[in-house]
Amino acid sequence: MVAEEQKRELLEFAVQMARRVGAIHLEWFRRSDLEIGTKSNEFDVVTRADRESEACIARMVAERYPSHALLGEEGGRRGDATSDWLWVVDPLDGTTNYSQGLPVFAVSIGLRFRGEPVVGVVYAPWLDELFTAVRGGGAFRSCRGGMPQPIRVGGKERLGEAVVATGFPYDKDRDPDNNTDNVVRILPHVRGLRRFGAAAYDLCSVAAGTMDGYWELALHEWDVCAGELIVQEAGGVVQALRQDRGVSIVAGNAAIVAAIREYVR
Repeated sequence: MVAEEQKRELLEFAVQMARRVGAIHLEWFRRSDLEIGTKSNEFDVVTRADRESEACIARMVAERYPSHALLGEEGGRRGDATSDWLWVVDPLDGTTNYSQGLPVFAVSIGLRFRGEPVVGVVYAPWLDELFTAVRGGGAFRSCRGGMPQPIRVGGKERLGEAVVATGFPYDKDRDPDNNTDNVVRILPHVRGLRRFGAAAYDLCSVAAGTMDGYWELALHEWDVCAGELIVQEAGGVVQALRQDRGVSIVAGNAAIVAAIREYVR
């Protein structure tokens, strides 16, 4: 059990890290010397900003909480493997957007205690939107430096009025199980379908009610750790879609999640 005072302290530290990393994002955004490269294939992009952002988080965690472990997209797992505490970090969610000069990208920082998420922070620096949650404490959004305001998932119950989001896996060229069949099935039944290209921001949009639902296949822990907690603390539901395609989830209010699942598998 984590005391409320400790949760607040950890949240403040996560926000501090997110804002520090957001400044790194903005420093490199739309620069010609971004050093864009690839990882698993030509669709899986990494930039200098990704690497610098994760290094910044790893350094700050090691200095403040040396007994904590960290799992990051770029550097994998590091620190004490037996620690009860694990920071789960995507230093730059939406790297393809970022590398193209598109302004939808974020840093995602989640913290688990004995496997349970207790803190979640997602910060989109270009939009200056900060989403936060602690376990049992609700979810909040602050915009343009304003005070945090409580957020709740939307109340729509029918797909015909819903705008939903999704994404596609990096191995879409090699594996035909790439979500296109789901899109074909659900598209005629929704008001709108969006593809933001940043899973953490998708989840936060669901939490804030600006998006009614979201699903995606073949994600990773760092994509969803913070965002899942934010959705849940905003009164939403996050369910596993399946077990054979990485982290595959659907999110929204209970009615929209059930409706999405009629078409998505």
